[in-house]
This record gives sequence, C-alpha cells and structure tokens, in this order.
Amino acid sequence: MDPFWRHIVVAAAIFVVVSLVARLIDWSLQRRPLPPEAMTRYRIFRRTVTVIILVVGLFSALLAIPEVRVVAGGLLASSALLGVVIGFAAQRTLGNFVAGILIALAQPVRIGDRVEYEGAAGVVEEIGLTYTFIRDADRRRIVVPNEKLASDTIVNASIRGRETFAEVSVPVPLAADLEAALDALREDVADERDAQVYLSSLADSATVTVRAAAADGLAAEQLEHELRLRAHRRLRALGVWT
Repeated sequence: MDPFWRHIVVAAAIFVVVSLVARLIDWSLQRRPLPPEAMTRYRIFRRTVTVIILVVGLFSALLAIPEVRVVAGGLLASSALLGVVIGFAAQRTLGNFVAGILIALAQPVRIGDRVEYEGAAGVVEEIGLTYTFIRDADRRRIVVPNEKLASDTIVNASIRGRETFAEVSVPVPLAADLEAALDALREDVADERDAQVYLSSLADSATVTVRAAAADGLAAEQLEHELRLRAHRRLRALGVWT
C-alpha cells in the first residue's frame, strides 16, 4: 500500500477509536440517575468532554499524516495571528459556549424547570453547549442562545423546587349559576393537592380558574389536560354547557 494512503488509514482508525471512546464515556455518564441540578451540570459536562475528546482525536489523526505535520508546523509559527482570526470569527459561538458552562454552574435554569422568557412560557427541555431549548404549551421549541439567556431576565417558577401548579381557565356564561358551577368544580378537584377553584374575571363571560399542585413541569402539563376534560364533563353534566 502506498505510504500516503497507509497514513490516511491510520488517521481514520485513530479518529474512529476516539469517537467510540467519546460515545462510550457519554453513554456511561448518561446512565446515571441524577437530581435536576446535577443533571443540568452533567449534561453540559458530557457535551464538553465529548467535544474535547473529538477535537483531540481529530488533531491526533491529522498529525499521523506526515504531510499534515509539515503544514501544522507552519501554522504553529503563526498561531497567534490564527487565534485572533478564529476568535473574531467565532466570538458569538465561543460566548454561547462559555455562557452554557456558566448556566450549568450557576443554574438560573435547570432541565425540567417551568420558565417564562420574553412573554413565552414553557418547560426547559434541553441545555446544550450553545443553545437552550424551551418547550411551550403548543409543543413548539423556543431556541435561545445561551449568551442571551445568561444575560437577560428570565422568570423561573420552579427554581426552589420542581413542584409547581397546573392551572386552567374555564369560561362560564354569565347567565349560568356561578356558585353551582364553582361548587361542582371544587368537588371535582377535591382529591388534588392544594386545589383551588375561584372566579378570576367577569367580562363578556365569567372565567373560572382551576389550579392544583403538580410534582414538576411535565406532571403539570398532563394535569392541565385532565383538568380541562374534567371541567368540560362536569359543566356539561350540570347543564352549564349544552
């Protein structure tokens, strides 16, 4: 085999082995059951370790090729200029990367937290190295650069703990017996923790708010779906809705 192609094969083999090692480390870290605050740190840590291993593996593979080593020597001679150029070209990406690490350490938000950002509410689904993904009530993803998330104001409803509230609003005609409707809905959620049913507004129609405690954001979403169905069923049976 030609020496050049032999070096290419060796370089490819090195990179494949390093990639497998990175996947194995990521898999072993991913298997560990962790609380929310530790899970957020570990998620960033896993990605950082994976990126570092892959970068080291790529350079190791390239340096296994003599022709590349010669070029690398010339590049190292001008590494200062190259570093300045790369720094200016990727300053936003590097800023997001550093912000991601700061978010993992300070944890203003954690995976699973219910948050409100720029008027949109949702659950933190993923915190990556450069972007954070927030899932809203319509299952859409709000993608926020980590640098912006770390510097802007964000409302976190579950920063002290994962427990939160499921809350739904139910319209009731003004001509209906509001006290009977409230009593029926209170009876329907009597078994829920910290349940509340109250008249929240009077306009073209009355608005009744039903809320109850939930273990976390995902449980709150599921409970909200159930509360809507139960309110609909109960009010139809009462004759409020026909």
